[in-house]
Amino acid sequence: MDEAVSAADANRTFSLILRGVREGHSYVVTSHGRPVARIVPAGEHVNVASGTRAALLARLETQAVVNVGRWTRDELYEDER
Repeated sequence: MDEAVSAADANRTFSLILRGVREGHSYVVTSHGRPVARIVPAGEHVNVASGTRAALLARLETQAVVNVGRWTRDELYEDER
């Protein structure tokens, strides 16, 4: 489970956070209470990317195909104003 840390606290205690990452911990950096970044051990980013890709493909497989007909490039970028 990721530990939440504010951006200000992350800035003040960055060396401690890096020590935690070396020990296998991961952190979510928040700004005004909203997550903006994740600090994870270097090898974990591969797992995040493959998990995200798998979730996207699973969602696309279950999503219904919508037939919108043919369109031109001009219609696609037409301004509605």
